[in-house]
Amino acid sequence: MKLLVVGSGGREHALAWKLAQSPRVQLVYVAPGNGGTALDERLANVEITDPDALADFAEREQVAFTLVGPEAPLAAGLVNRFRARGLKVFGPTKEAAQLESSKDFAKAFMKRHGIPTAAYETFSDVAAAHAYVDAQGAPIVVKADGLAAGKGVVVATTADEAHAAIDMMLADNRLGDAGARVVIEEFLAGEEASFIVMVDGMHVLPLASSQDHKRLADGDQGPNTGGMGAYSPAPVVTPQLHARVMREIILPTVNGMEKEGIRYTGFLYAGLMIDAQGNPRTLEFNCRMGDPETQPIMARLKGDFSKVVEQAIAGTLNTVELDWDRRTALGVVLAAHNYPDTPRKGDRISEIPAETADSVTFHAGTTLTDGKLVTSGGRVLCVVGLADSVRSAQSVAYETVNQISFDGMQYRHDIGYRAANRKQQG
Repeated sequence: MKLLVVGSGGREHALAWKLAQSPRVQLVYVAPGNGGTALDERLANVEITDPDALADFAEREQVAFTLVGPEAPLAAGLVNRFRARGLKVFGPTKEAAQLESSKDFAKAFMKRHGIPTAAYETFSDVAAAHAYVDAQGAPIVVKADGLAAGKGVVVATTADEAHAAIDMMLADNRLGDAGARVVIEEFLAGEEASFIVMVDGMHVLPLASSQDHKRLADGDQGPNTGGMGAYSPAPVVTPQLHARVMREIILPTVNGMEKEGIRYTGFLYAGLMIDAQGNPRTLEFNCRMGDPETQPIMARLKGDFSKVVEQAIAGTLNTVELDWDRRTALGVVLAAHNYPDTPRKGDRISEIPAETADSVTFHAGTTLTDGKLVTSGGRVLCVVGLADSVRSAQSVAYETVNQISFDGMQYRHDIGYRAANRKQQG
């Protein structure tokens, strides 16, 4: 059978790579894809982004099902369009995707359904937002209400930083419509984790735990990014915490959406902050797999992923059991010069080592130009290493990283440090 994955990042490369491993799958189309998906003979890039044109393509090519990767097409209603035409698709509807496309919607929803999160207020008036920061003090978090491609959250350590973020979003309109409203919320201290599940409308299937690194530089310094690396499993998510997150956050979210007349289907990602006492609170919801969490998660997933997605579309996830590689998978993101501000494009990428049983490199911001692989985005590659411990997985991943180069390449040298330190202390 033929499948379609919508998107062009590292997440979509990893999803397509995993789907293509199924003996039932003849070809996975990726729309629009990237340089890595172009180089894989099991995958085929499709230069289509318009939702109706994608539906036409899926119909014409008799695509068995479509998997939607990024948030923008979900928020624009791609799933609604496909379903209206009787096409099988996995992802949330436009209405359900509001959990990600509007921070204000998500926070108000959590408040209504008693889901633990940070205290907040929403503002569209600049003066009122500034006054709130003056009253609350710092540290404090300023978030653009809408989708801002990972650039809409400022964790302000000083009041001045918070005021600058408000001016950037509300007064200067630097994020466009996404920043026309801002959510300002209390700063939560602790350790972050990514809790990702698949939802078929009624049943919830948790994926392996993971943790990403949002800050640009070693030691969690520098600006927030879309993510500089991730690993799975995340030791901070103990079996007890896992059960609590399902009980207090995930199931109330799925059931709450249903009560409000919105059936949730697709991936659901809860970004968690776990405090020193082990209490989880929800930082944000994403209505899709995380990037770069998808890369190590897919590297650990065993079995036929295409069958899992089919069950999800059919509403029978309660019959599925996932099998995971016992090893740790750790992914290091290689980013372009001047990422995250104004990443440079067009730098030639050296030869990438071939995939092995314990190492795979996923592409994100790459493209083929005259047959040569060059950078085309901020996060360029994600190198995943698999091994029996976090430290060993670090060694495998960084050994591959050291064989890749392009002008201006930047990456963190400490991905997985929290988990490695936790194991040492244990």
